[in-house]
Amino acid sequence: MTTRSHHHNVEKQFGSQADAYLTSAVHASGRDLQRLGERLASFPQAHVLDMGCGAGHASFVAATQAARVTAYDLSVQMLDVVSAAARDKGLANIETQQGYAESLPFADASFEVVISRYSAHHWHDVGQALREVKRVLKPGGVLIVMDVMSPGHPLRDIWLQTVEALRDTSHVRNYASGEWLAMINEAGLITQNLTTDRLALEYGSWIARMRTPAPLCEAIRLYQQSASEEVQAYFALQEDGSFTSDTIMVEARKAA
Repeated sequence: MTTRSHHHNVEKQFGSQADAYLTSAVHASGRDLQRLGERLASFPQAHVLDMGCGAGHASFVAATQAARVTAYDLSVQMLDVVSAAARDKGLANIETQQGYAESLPFADASFEVVISRYSAHHWHDVGQALREVKRVLKPGGVLIVMDVMSPGHPLRDIWLQTVEALRDTSHVRNYASGEWLAMINEAGLITQNLTTDRLALEYGSWIARMRTPAPLCEAIRLYQQSASEEVQAYFALQEDGSFTSDTIMVEARKAA
């Protein structure tokens, strides 16, 4: 799949689901959002870029702490949802911009902070996106990425990637912590902190958010039912298809 066709697939997948992501409990809450708010309290004068902002939950947190937020996403429909929700919340310091992660339409050294939450697993080329992050960050600027994380172990990794791809055809990859560290280092950024956690995913709402077609839902359930005891235990797989994934929150900075 070419870069252009992948980006088209991502926009097609998420545009019609924009409202569902605004009301999604998984996206609207979480310990990672609390940690993000606490960290951004150190940057009251910052201009923050939220890459792959989705329905804007990380942007809304950033807007309560920082001076200015640019919510950036491939989906115009998602950005419309963000603009409307920001108005409803009285957040006048959020602006929106459409585009994709690998080619940011911003000048060098434009932002003090770049954040991204539950988006990077859709990016066609994470390495290129991180190099763009380095370019648009000011010297000493900070990157904070939050996403579902691969367990790293091959057996568990392939199980996670398979159910994710069946549910969402725009999925590229959930990366392990070591992969994130390597990509950040290769982009010329310096890792500062790394936090992992667990995220419970309720099966019904998980597939409903993506409007996963019935045949693919059936394939997911069959694949889950064939999982080994090790996989079932690791992902806390439930009879209804609900399971628990690993998450990562990694902070890096650009050299001053």
